[in-house]
Amino acid sequence: MLDAISALSAPDVPAAVRARRLTELLDAWPDAHSKVRAARQAAMKEMQDDGLSLRKISAETGVSFGRVREIIAGITKRPGPEAEGKRQPPS
Repeated sequence: MLDAISALSAPDVPAAVRARRLTELLDAWPDAHSKVRAARQAAMKEMQDDGLSLRKISAETGVSFGRVREIIAGITKRPGPEAEGKRQPPS
C-alpha cells in the first residue's frame, strides 16, 4: 500500500500528472483515514471479544498497551497546539 503511494511520486511520471494524482489522494485522505482508524478499532475490539487481553493485543499488533486501550475506547489522539506550531511555514 505504501509502495502505491510512493509510486504516485515516481519521477518518470510527468509533474502535472503526479501533482494531480497526489492532490486526489490528499482530497480523499480524511475520509480514508477515518475508515482505516475505524477498521483498526473494530479489529482490536474483535480481538478483545475473542478473549485476548489488552497486553496480548499489544504484543500481537506492536501497539503500546496504553494506546490499545485508547483505540478500543475510541480515544483519538490529535497533535497538541505545540506540534501545530512546529508545522507553520516560516515567515
